Amino acid sequence: MKRFLLPLLLLSLSVVGLLSGCSVAEVSAQERLFLPLSLEWVGEVTLAKQEFEGTTVGGLSAIAYDRLGDRLYALSDDRSLHSPTRFYTFNLNLDPFQLNLETVTPLKTPEGTLYPQNTLDPEGLALTPNQSLLIASEGIPDQQIPPAIAEYDRETGQWLNQLPIPRRYLPDASGDEQQKGVQNNLGFESLTTNPIGSVPTRGEPLRVFVATEAALTQDRDPEAQELFNSRTRWMHYLLSEGPPLLVSEHLYELDPPEPGIASQGLTEILALDEPGHFLTLERSFGLLGFQTKIFQAVTGAATDISNVQSLKGNLGELKAIRKQLVLDLDTLDLTLDNLEGMTFGPRFPDGSPSLILVSDDNFNPPQKTQFLLFRILS
Repeated sequence: MKRFLLPLLLLSLSVVGLLSGCSVAEVSAQERLFLPLSLEWVGEVTLAKQEFEGTTVGGLSAIAYDRLGDRLYALSDDRSLHSPTRFYTFNLNLDPFQLNLETVTPLKTPEGTLYPQNTLDPEGLALTPNQSLLIASEGIPDQQIPPAIAEYDRETGQWLNQLPIPRRYLPDASGDEQQKGVQNNLGFESLTTNPIGSVPTRGEPLRVFVATEAALTQDRDPEAQELFNSRTRWMHYLLSEGPPLLVSEHLYELDPPEPGIASQGLTEILALDEPGHFLTLERSFGLLGFQTKIFQAVTGAATDISNVQSLKGNLGELKAIRKQLVLDLDTLDLTLDNLEGMTFGPRFPDGSPSLILVSDDNFNPPQKTQFLLFRILS
């Protein structure tokens, strides 16, 4: 496996700089654990149903903003059923909030061909400054296709390299026979990266974080309904000299489902800083439609579960990733859709950072591709 050279220009450094001036002398230990951060809703854009350069625009499940190029990249989770597996490039403005499609780029296999139908389920996206990107695929257990995290050329969509995936994530069978691995349509949904050091440069070591949308098959606990799918796994890779290294693995617990919820999942994670602060996006669906919450998560004190074979039953002294609610989007005057993607965007004219969310319309006519814009406050 060739060396990864994937430094990322994250907005996280500027976010941390914005937040670091706050005094913590008189706050509790719990408050000191988290960064002083809040979100202010600014606006919404709904993308029209459309065809673009021979593709059906939809299924946008992940987004990432390139600060140098001032462009927003959006990944479609189409399994090549509507159009070839692909990502889109948008230009955008914050004031007023507008997005315009510029290009579409199909993803290509290691052999340089388009992906056949039902061979890739792309869900997570992270850009790098050297014209490559990382894409996480959920895999398709029903067809014995494993989850994957691969690097692609940003200009051509050509496959470049791939991270090793622990065997515990690989489905051992399909349907009722499956005993381990990611569940169907509940695999690697979240992906983010974090540079090491204060100034990201080419060749600098890179940390990669990926999380499952819901529990692995061996972690599900049918006898405890509230925990049936809530115990997700979160991996931390280091890309540097030599082969990629899996540094640690942690438990991330979804909020207990409210009455009437049919499904829930962790749909995105976003690195805030090097010490281990993140934003997480949890989405659920039920009788009242879609519900979404944004949390701040801290990995520092979480137990490494790399050697934990199953998360069923009593967890004992095992410590999950700590989290704190930042915003319950149900408190906004909005009709939410299937929000799955989240990225830092450009700065507002006053210098404050922005956060952008996007919904996956599932190529379903009643649903919509919804972009939400927030201002990050401290």
